[in-house]
Amino acid sequence: MSNKATKPEEKGFFEKVKETIEEFWDSTKEKAEELKDKAEDKIDALKEKAATEKAIVAKKTTATKAAVAKKADSASAKVKTVAADVKAKADTKAKAVTAKAKDEIATVKKVPTDVKAKATAKAKEVTSAAKTKATDAKKAAATKTAKVATVVKKKANAAK
Repeated sequence: MSNKATKPEEKGFFEKVKETIEEFWDSTKEKAEELKDKAEDKIDALKEKAATEKAIVAKKTTATKAAVAKKADSASAKVKTVAADVKAKADTKAKAVTAKAKDEIATVKKVPTDVKAKATAKAKEVTSAAKTKATDAKKAAATKTAKVATVVKKKANAAK
């Protein structure tokens, strides 16, 4: 017969402690691996979410940039239109002022000519009036002289 007993061997205190520690260790190791896997899954999920959000933000940024560029182009076009209108108005106003100045210059140039013509006409009128008066005066003087000469001749003839 054999010396081995069919009963299970009884383990000592330290072996039981050792097995309990190994069980704790194994369960802790498993929990650590589970936590590590969960953390990796969470990190991957966050990375995917961040990539999705980044894509959305990029789309929004692109759309916003396009809108801003469009508004800037629109504002630039408006400014160019207003500038063209102002330039056209300024050109029109400048032409009007130039035309008015030319008219005034022409008027000013006509004034001496008109004054000269009026002065010549007045001089002719005065000269004509003076000639008429002189002629009338000569006629009157001639008439008086003739009368006086007639009277003198009569007196002279009467005195003879």
